[in-house]
Order: sequence, then C-alpha cells, then structure tokens
Amino acid sequence: MGGDVRRIRLLLLDVDGVLTDGTIMLHHDGTESKSFHIRDGAAIVWAQQAGFRVGLLSARTSAATEQRAAQLGIPLVVQGASDKLAAYEQIVQNAGLSDAEVAYMGDDLQDLPVLRRAGFSAAPADAPSEVRDLVDWVSSQPGGRGAVRELIEYVLGLQGAWQDAVSEYLVQRGP
Repeated sequence: MGGDVRRIRLLLLDVDGVLTDGTIMLHHDGTESKSFHIRDGAAIVWAQQAGFRVGLLSARTSAATEQRAAQLGIPLVVQGASDKLAAYEQIVQNAGLSDAEVAYMGDDLQDLPVLRRAGFSAAPADAPSEVRDLVDWVSSQPGGRGAVRELIEYVLGLQGAWQDAVSEYLVQRGP
C-alpha cells in the first residue's frame, strides 16, 4: 500500500457506493434508477482530458450505469463482475498496465481484494472501517456526493494536471 500517485494512468471506480450513494430505486415496471453527482462527472471528464483512462468496475449490472458511462465518454465498463479481482486483473492486462499504474476507489468488503492490489487505493468517507483502514487515501466526502471529484482533484493535483483543468475556466473573457 502507499502507492506513488504520480504513476497513476488508470482511475478505476466502483459504482454503487462510490459514484452513487448506494441507493437503488426500483420502479413498478422493474426498471431501476440511480443518482450520480454532477461534480463527480465533471471531474471524470477533466481526468480524461488530462490523459487518464477512466473505468468502471461493478459487481452489479445496471442500465443506468451504462447510460452514465456513455454520457461521460467512459469506454471501459465492466459490470456483473462477481469476482472483482479477476475482472481487475483482466482490465489491467488488457490495458497493458501494471498494478502500480492503477488507482481504485471502492467502498465495501467485496472491493478489498482489488483495493489491496491496485497501486493506489481510495475509499469514500462513508465506507466501512474495514475498508477505510486498509486504503491509501480516504475522501472527506461520502460516496455519490463528491468523493470521486475529490479523488480526481487529489491525483491530478499531485501530477500537476489539476491547475491546467482549472485554468481553462479562469481565462479572462472579453466584455
């Protein structure tokens, strides 16, 4: 543990409890919906613009997750991964990366095997203590409420890329 954030090239995220607050709304017709925080989404776009790969790794399969990934331009989406470590290993191999180049944010016990393998591990503030105690970094925000944004600001900041994302919006515009 205690990975070098400057080596990170892939930001891999759990979905339920990380990009969402973990609530799943089941509708009368059998469909479901989830809430995603807009600032997490904006940060994901900025991370991709800065050259990072972003991926989603979820044990559940959800159309809402697929739709949100499409909105954010996230091409790497693995759902229905009952064995998250095996899925992680396949993702890393396919991407041609090492564990040291991957940051993973997870929020619950099923994420522990991946959190232990990734070069940099992170959890939202509301993750169970078993997870928070194991990871390299814990957000001050809960899952689905800006935890991913905070992680991306942290990683991009340490790599010197966050200021570039910010400066785009600070450019003086004419009258």
